[in-house]
Amino acid sequence: MNIFYCPEILTGQNFLDQEESAHAIRVLRMKEGDDLTIVDGKGGFYRVRVTGANPNQCKFEIIDKKEKYSKRNFYLHLAIAPTKNFDRTEWFLEKATEIGIDEITFLNCEKSERRIVKLERAEKIVVSAMKQSVKSFLPKLNGMIDFKKFIITQLAKGKFIAHCREGEKQNLKGCIINHKNILILIGPEGDFSETEVKLANEIGYTSVNLGESRLRTETAGVVACHTVNLLCN
Repeated sequence: MNIFYCPEILTGQNFLDQEESAHAIRVLRMKEGDDLTIVDGKGGFYRVRVTGANPNQCKFEIIDKKEKYSKRNFYLHLAIAPTKNFDRTEWFLEKATEIGIDEITFLNCEKSERRIVKLERAEKIVVSAMKQSVKSFLPKLNGMIDFKKFIITQLAKGKFIAHCREGEKQNLKGCIINHKNILILIGPEGDFSETEVKLANEIGYTSVNLGESRLRTETAGVVACHTVNLLCN
């Protein structure tokens, strides 16, 4: 199934943008009368029919619409420090979107090795993964924010900080069952600092581990995402 993305369909736009149009008409050889599947990134899942097979502006008419398609009964927000090699963070974005995630924030921590993130490419990866995994909700992507500024503003009921430092920690899978609004913090390649963990604990974040293995940042993000989806779906 080939799926196309058209967020403006909600405002009445009846054509794909140039990139999506070129893929439909030039690559897939779609023509007038053919049916396409479109998602709007906000829960809308549409079956449409091509009315104008132009590779610069593929026009369509809506045949059928499903609302809140693939919606989960929980909200997952992962705040993660981007890796020095951003390819690894891009891998995380792709896999987390495929598994199921609602919001992603990039954290600037004491030991972060990357302080700047360009969201344009990240957004393209997330859109592609949404379409590939047949989802209709596009995860919200937030730019880089300082750790302390971020954690003091969050109102999620279930707030967790995953780290490898010494001290009492619970396993994530035993903590999330009773929560429908979940926020998990994933640190940089050098882990969160002792000060960051202490501050998070003081304002209500529960320290958790993701198993016995020491995981790379991007792997930890995927494991956390999968664990929540497995137990909360």
